[in-house]
Amino acid sequence: MTEFLTTRLFLRPRRIADLEDCLAMDRDPLVTRFVAGPWGEPDAHRAFVLERMSHPYPPGMGYWTILDRNAAEGANFLGWILLLPVEGEENAAEIGWRLKRECWGRGMAPEAALPVLRHAFETLKVSAVVADIHPQNAASIKVAEKIGLRFAGETMADDAPAKSYRLASN
Repeated sequence: MTEFLTTRLFLRPRRIADLEDCLAMDRDPLVTRFVAGPWGEPDAHRAFVLERMSHPYPPGMGYWTILDRNAAEGANFLGWILLLPVEGEENAAEIGWRLKRECWGRGMAPEAALPVLRHAFETLKVSAVVADIHPQNAASIKVAEKIGLRFAGETMADDAPAKSYRLASN
């Protein structure tokens, strides 16, 4: 899987070594308040994240760990970003992100998302990129809009109402 460098960030494929950082981030109730998951059940939470780490995603897709490229190794985990196939829609990809709370409001999510978005269109040649976002998650909606996704309607994601944001290829 491709790696990406931005002004402040290094994105590399997520690995098992990232597990504890991912679990710690998810245990922050503000980080996961808009996302369904087993965050309060340690064994189920660990199994949930491990399954996603070991899943065989299509080439060029999966999860990237977002690292602070200027911080010391081991102190540079900021979160993750994903690019996954959209179930039931051929040649479309879902984009999503999760960052530690101390990273919020600093422009890191769009900075991480833009190279992944370019990768989706330029390398993978997807027809569209979609983000389904909890209606009250104003920060993620702002990120989606900042990277060029536009409101495309209401939907259901993980059995909950969501707003769907979409960008089609040119």
